[in-house]
Amino acid sequence: MNVLVCGGAGYIGSHAVRQLLDAGHRVAVVDNLCRGHAAAVDRRAAFFKLDLADTAELTDVLVRHHVDCVMQFAALTYVGESVADPLAYYYNNTAGTISLLRAMRTAGVQRLVFSSTCATYGEPESTPLVETMRQQPVSPYGWSKWCVERVLRDYAAADPQFAFVAPRYFNVAGAAVDGSLGEDHRPETHLIPVLLRAALGRENKVTVFGTDYPTPDGTCIRDYIHVEDLCEAHIAAMNALQPGDTRFYNLGIGHGYSVKQVIESVLRVTDRKIPIEYGPRRAGDPAMLFANADKARRELGWSARHTEIDDIVGTAWRWFKNHPDGYSE
Repeated sequence: MNVLVCGGAGYIGSHAVRQLLDAGHRVAVVDNLCRGHAAAVDRRAAFFKLDLADTAELTDVLVRHHVDCVMQFAALTYVGESVADPLAYYYNNTAGTISLLRAMRTAGVQRLVFSSTCATYGEPESTPLVETMRQQPVSPYGWSKWCVERVLRDYAAADPQFAFVAPRYFNVAGAAVDGSLGEDHRPETHLIPVLLRAALGRENKVTVFGTDYPTPDGTCIRDYIHVEDLCEAHIAAMNALQPGDTRFYNLGIGHGYSVKQVIESVLRVTDRKIPIEYGPRRAGDPAMLFANADKARRELGWSARHTEIDDIVGTAWRWFKNHPDGYSE
């Protein structure tokens, strides 16, 4: 299959590109490199430095590469940043994907895998989360993704040949098992890489926000899905798409780890000291978030292989030890 990966120079997209190529697919990558890294793009893929707003250029890439399916990972993803600059998020995440859909329509491409998020649920009333739960985002980031889901539903209703799947996932973690691809966000806000950077002496301290949640150890519990498992689910979903499909899947390991459990794992895996500071809760942080992935297991035959936190942290540590400066282009 000929696949276009938007955001293929980013953390998740670069892992997806490699898996697609290893599975025998032909891959083209589009990325504007505002957050991605050219060094992360597999050299077997055709690469285009291009913004999603460039509808005509996207159309040209889709036509020239005879694209059968698009995977859309290109997005801004910082919740706090989205609150401070919502227009950037609606322009890039929502309008950018609409531009992509216009290009796909012109080029006659009828299949899309859209990278969505659990942030579309907002603060859920209960866990684990299932796909039919009420969606009420609490940040412009979550709304920017929810808006795309709404657009996709409406577009599919207007065109019975168009098919899409929107995986909604939780905390993505880990790195390629061989240590060659990993996480390099600037700035870095995710818990595991921040802890690993501290273990390398690249962070002065790590702040834990809130120790009085109604959880066994008082800290937040989150579902950590390994990046390679996540990409395998995207490819399984792509392979399952049929004309007219409108699919949504929660992707996760089905249970969570607390912040303190993650810290303890990093200490075990790295065998290094990490300066920890405890602070007050952050507004809008639910006590627990983890997925019920039964639908993906049932319909796609997919389940996460990396479910132990030490295993997930271990793959990330291998990357950070070998690439302390990330993709230092």
